[in-house]
Amino acid sequence: MKMTGDEFRRWEHKSVTLLGMSGVGKTTLARKLRRHHWFHYSGDYRIGTRYLDEAILDNIKQHVMQIPFTRELLRSDSIYITNNLDIDNLKPLSSFLGKLGNPELGGLDLQEFKRRQALHRVAEINAMNDVPEFMHKAREVYGYAHFVNDAGGSLCDLDDEVMAMLAQHTVVLYMKATAGDEQELMERAEREPKPLYYRDTFLDEQLTVYMQERELEYIALIEPDDFVRWVFPRLLRARVPRYELIADNYGYTAPSSDVLGVASEQDFIDVIAGVLDRGC
Repeated sequence: MKMTGDEFRRWEHKSVTLLGMSGVGKTTLARKLRRHHWFHYSGDYRIGTRYLDEAILDNIKQHVMQIPFTRELLRSDSIYITNNLDIDNLKPLSSFLGKLGNPELGGLDLQEFKRRQALHRVAEINAMNDVPEFMHKAREVYGYAHFVNDAGGSLCDLDDEVMAMLAQHTVVLYMKATAGDEQELMERAEREPKPLYYRDTFLDEQLTVYMQERELEYIALIEPDDFVRWVFPRLLRARVPRYELIADNYGYTAPSSDVLGVASEQDFIDVIAGVLDRGC
């Protein structure tokens, strides 16, 4: 949505989509705004609790069924398993996505890995298409004046139709990582390699390079954490131009340091209004 800073200030029910890499601070900012009458819509939370809930539980149950003691309890309905995912704990979702590689090290074969990646893509599209409905719910059901869409880092890998829809209903703000942010993200990925979503073409290209560099013949020989550590800097470099293109076509850009530095709702409004007036 394109508007001037004054129009944003006067907008009775402000709605913003936060775009950027996971870890750049989108959720941190959304938490701040939640304390000031902004409804916090987490795309990842919606994916995990609405669109992948059954798949996540099935994955957990498959592991539980491998243990004789818990298998009998589960089959006799003596115990039940629930998905305790919340906005601050997305581990059930990431554990479902999984990592590619050696099954003895917890890795997935390529077919299963791609199946889960495809399910995540569809779920993310559905979660983003739910944004207009939740904007209405935020006001009419929960009584929030404003709305912030805390989108996943892989939003840039979805179709243009999704972005056009979000731009129709919200101000799309790309939180551009600083050089320091990017370094911290890469160091974090090195320390704690986590499951990620990859575009199918990107995965195929990078997997070919990785297998050649590591001189591996089979996917099952991949050390799962090693692949995540190796691929993350490449994923970051591939996503940045996609974020920038989205911001150019559908929204605006602000350094993450400017946005995260806000101490109040008014600070946030002032930052956004300034970005809109500059048209950047």
